[in-house]
Amino acid sequence: MNKREKAALITAILEEMFPAPAIPLVHKDPYTLLIAVLLSAQCTDARVNQVTLHLFALADTPEKMAQLSVEEIEAIIRPCGLSRTKAKAIWQLSCDLIERHEGHVPKSFKELEELPGVGHKTASVVMSQAFHEPAFPVDTHIHRCAERWGLSSGKSVEQTEADLKRLFPKNIWNKIHLQMIYFARKYCPARGHRARECPICQKL
Repeated sequence: MNKREKAALITAILEEMFPAPAIPLVHKDPYTLLIAVLLSAQCTDARVNQVTLHLFALADTPEKMAQLSVEEIEAIIRPCGLSRTKAKAIWQLSCDLIERHEGHVPKSFKELEELPGVGHKTASVVMSQAFHEPAFPVDTHIHRCAERWGLSSGKSVEQTEADLKRLFPKNIWNKIHLQMIYFARKYCPARGHRARECPICQKL
């Protein structure tokens, strides 16, 4: 089975198992999604959702966030880890949005990646899920599965993203990256993985 045949099989399985994957991070607009994704680095989505419940009750716009101090933001987001670095980034990017983008989240990769604390993966999530632009955010789950399924060498996240973009149709990127995340968490974990019981691994 070549890579394109594998990709087609994987697409069919994921579509059957997760036909309507929801974004796991609770948000209401591009700004709150951006903040939630930034907080999710090295942190579970469940914990992020608990933290943003309190954070967004105080500040759910760049203007409100900029009124808080870095220390106040840090105190709220501490359970997410890397709290000092993330708090500085959240405060500064909020100020930048006000000063450079009239308080709105920009709709381009270049402008998003120029914001403090926003890397390519975070920008990809915002572009795909907030603005519905084709993107293929690669997290640790997708990176692991792409190598495990023989779709990519797995040498770098950048290489994995490029390989997956070549194998899957552009019109399903925004959906299939969520499907892969849900599948990986439930059936294809990093530890304790049983290939013979995995609905995808057993067929490849």
